This record gives sequence, C-alpha cells and structure tokens, in this order.
Amino acid sequence: MNKEALKQRILELKKKKNAVILAHNYQRKDIQDIADILGDSLDLSRKAKNLDKDIIVFAGVRFMAETAKILSPSKKVLLPSPDANCEMADMAKREDVIRLRKQYPDAKIVCYVNTYAEVKAECDICCTSRNAKNVVKSLDAKRIVFIPDRNLAHYVQKEVPEKEIIPFDGYCYVHDELITQKDLILQKEMHKNAKIIAHPEAREEVLQMADFVASTNGMLKIIEEEPYDEYIIATEADMTTRLANMFPNKKFYPASKKAICRGMKSITLENIYESLLKEQYEVVLEEDIIKRAQKALLKMIEIS
Repeated sequence: MNKEALKQRILELKKKKNAVILAHNYQRKDIQDIADILGDSLDLSRKAKNLDKDIIVFAGVRFMAETAKILSPSKKVLLPSPDANCEMADMAKREDVIRLRKQYPDAKIVCYVNTYAEVKAECDICCTSRNAKNVVKSLDAKRIVFIPDRNLAHYVQKEVPEKEIIPFDGYCYVHDELITQKDLILQKEMHKNAKIIAHPEAREEVLQMADFVASTNGMLKIIEEEPYDEYIIATEADMTTRLANMFPNKKFYPASKKAICRGMKSITLENIYESLLKEQYEVVLEEDIIKRAQKALLKMIEIS
C-alpha cells in the first residue's frame, strides 16, 4: 500500500471509530500531516481530554500516551509502537522517588511530565519545560528535588535562585549528547543572521549561546512574535518540519541533523494504521496510579 492510500485508510478508520490522532512536534512530516492536533505532550493531552472521542491514538512516546490516559481515563488510548519509549523517562523509577523523599524529608518533589505514571504518582507536583519555573516558585518548600532531567533542573535553578534545586541525574540524549556547542558555532558560521532558540533540556553551554530558551510550544510563540526571519532550532530535528509548515516565509535550521529521537521515530504510518485497525497497544494503568498521578498533574495545571 502506497503512502497516500495508507493515509486515506487511516482517515477512514479514524472517522469510523470516532478516534483522534495526536502527534508530537517531533514526529515526521507524513505523521504531522494526518494528525488532528499537533503540539507538545501536555498540551495534546489537555486538548484530547475535552474532545468527544472514544479513542486517542498518540503519535508520541509512552509517557505522553500515559499522560493522556491519566487525564482521560474513560477513553481508550493507543500507542502505535511498543518501542516508543523515552530514554530519559526510563532513567527514573518509582523507587527513586521514594528514596529521595526519605533522603530529603523537607523537600518537595517535582516530576517533569517526561516521567512514567508510577513516578508521577509518587511526586508532589508535575511540571513541563514551559512552566517549570512557575511550578517551583509556587511551592512553599525551600528545597526542591527535580526529577529526572538534570539540565532542566540547572536551568530552573538559574531562574529561581531563591530555591535549592536538587537534580536527579537523568537527561535526554537528544538534547544532552546530540546537540553541542560546536554544532551551534557551525550553524552560526553558515547562517550569521539566524537567531538561536534552544530547548532547556540542552546543556548549559548550548543555552548560553541561545538568543531564546523555550519549550517546543514556546518556540512557536517566539517565532510568531519576534521579527526575525531565520532561526537555528536546538531541539529534535523534526521540530523544524512543524515550524516550516507554520511559518513558510521564514527559514529554520536544525542545530544538528543527528538530533533524532529514536522512540519518537518508531512511530510510522503503518503502525498507526495497524494500531487503529486492531486497537492494539492500548495504554492500561492501575486505577490507584491514575488517581495519584492525576492529582500531581492537576496541581500543575491549576498553576499554569
């Protein structure tokens, strides 16, 4: 079956089954093209919660699909690929949160949304890269344990110096290893007028070179509001696909073409079709985990 025929089959199945397809900003162009909603992980889940749909097909990684299930427990949530894992989320376990709570009894525990449901269920509140600063500021504790991304933790520490941020030693290999200061220097040599926008999951030396630091949805807002015509985008390479579609009169360059998320790219048109057809790879969570994780997410949403 060719790509266009496959897209048509997916659209037919989606209508027949009253389904919605959510796609993260890091997905390939052909998947972005068939998505009903594009965005960052939390924004997608929040929007899906309010849709009158029976099935959510989440073209993202596992923690994103779990978040959709937590916020929409009555809906069937499908993750098209069983290999769609986030390697940063894999680094933090429920036992880590329990251990850290005993180690720092006076601290509040903040879990980045890039964690699995059982980890969220043990934390005090969740955050996104967009609202992490405000979440940390809102807490009455002076010490904050931040799980799992050390780079985002260091960024928040600079933004909120009045708190002590205790970082977990996790990281996103795409931002931490595949986007370097050398990459930005090379891109600036080729595109002298381009402004650099970096994701806060990147290393400090990358953030220091950036003109703007923002989440993926935050990047859209910056580009919409700022007058510049060229941007170097220091996050997963396919973010430039989304930006080019939204802003055809501007130019976007990935900081590194090697910055590819393996879990995200395990999603294909073929496995979206198979997932919808067979309703396979459903996200199933224990009711207690859903309730406790939902509490941490809703606390964050209130602040946002």
